Amino acid sequence: MPELYDVITMGRIGVDLYPLQTGVPLARVETFGKFLGGSPTNVAVAATRLGRRTAVVTRTGRDAFGEYLRQQLREFGVDDRWVTPVDAYPTPVTFCEIFPPDDFPLYFYRQPKAPDLEIHESELDLDAVRSARVFWMTGTGLCAEPSHTSTLAALRARGRSGITVFDLDWRPMFWDTTEEMPGTASDPAARYREALAHATVAVGNLDECEIATGEREPYAAARALIAAGVELAVVKQGPKGVLAVHRDGTVADVPPLPVEVVNGLGAGDAFGGALCHGLLAGWETERIMRYANAAGAIVASRLACSSAMPFPYEVEAALTEGAVTSRPTGATP
Repeated sequence: MPELYDVITMGRIGVDLYPLQTGVPLARVETFGKFLGGSPTNVAVAATRLGRRTAVVTRTGRDAFGEYLRQQLREFGVDDRWVTPVDAYPTPVTFCEIFPPDDFPLYFYRQPKAPDLEIHESELDLDAVRSARVFWMTGTGLCAEPSHTSTLAALRARGRSGITVFDLDWRPMFWDTTEEMPGTASDPAARYREALAHATVAVGNLDECEIATGEREPYAAARALIAAGVELAVVKQGPKGVLAVHRDGTVADVPPLPVEVVNGLGAGDAFGGALCHGLLAGWETERIMRYANAAGAIVASRLACSSAMPFPYEVEAALTEGAVTSRPTGATP
C-alpha cells in the first residue's frame, strides 16, 4: 500500500527573488530576499501549515538553487521524494516588482526550458497519485511535453476518485502557439477542456476562466466549468471576492477580507492550500470560501509567498476580527 497523503501537488517550482524595497522599479532595487516559489509548490506549503500531509511532484535543475528548493521543502515539512534533478536545464528564477496595492509585475526566467516541464510519465508514482486524498495540478503543466502527457496520465490514474483540483493557472508567456492553429493539440483551450474532464474542482480568476471556458462573467464561467465536468467551480474575482458554485446547486458568493496589501502574489496559493484543507475537512462551501479568503488575505499582507503561509490560529484570528491585522509570520496571537 502506498503512503497516504492528504495533498499531492504537481507542477511548477522555482526560486523567487523578491525586492526588499517596495515601490521601487526592479532596475533600482539593491536588495532581494530568496524564497521557495512556484504556485503548486506554495499550495503544498500552505496545506502543510494547516496541518495536512503533503508532497510535490516536480523537477529542478541539478544546481545549487535546486538543492536550496529541496532543502526548503523539507524545512516546511513537504515531502520532496518526487522532486528530482534535470541535468539539461537550470532551476528557474522569478523576479517581481512590488507596487502595492495591486501592481506586482512578474519576470520569469525559465529558458531554454524549465525542469518542471520535464516530468515524464514513466517516473510518476501513480499509486501514490491515485491514493492521495487531494491531487492538485495546474494549467502550466499542460503547456509543453512531456509534462502535458504526464499530467493527463496522473489525472487518468485518479479516475475522478477523491478530490482532483485543476488550478487553471493561465500564464500566456509559457505557451508557444505561434505555429499552431486553434483546436490542435497545443491549443490552450483544447488542453484545458481535456483536463477539465478529469477534475472534480476547478479554481481560477476571470482571465483563467475565460481561457478555459470562453466565459468571463463569473456565474456564466462557473456554469461552464461545471458543464465541462467538475463538481465545484471556484471563480476568484479579486477585490470583489470569490464565487463558488457546486453542481448540486449550492452557491457561495463571498466578499474579500479587508487587508492592507503588501504583496498580492502569494494570496492565491494560500487560498489554494486552505481550499484543500476545507474540502478535506468536509466543511460547507461558504465556510471553505471564507476560510480560504482569509488565508489569502493574510499572505497578501506579507512580503513573501511560501514562508508567509498562515497557521490555523492566524486564519481563525483574521476571521474573528473580520480583517487582517499586521503580525509577523508565526507570531503568537
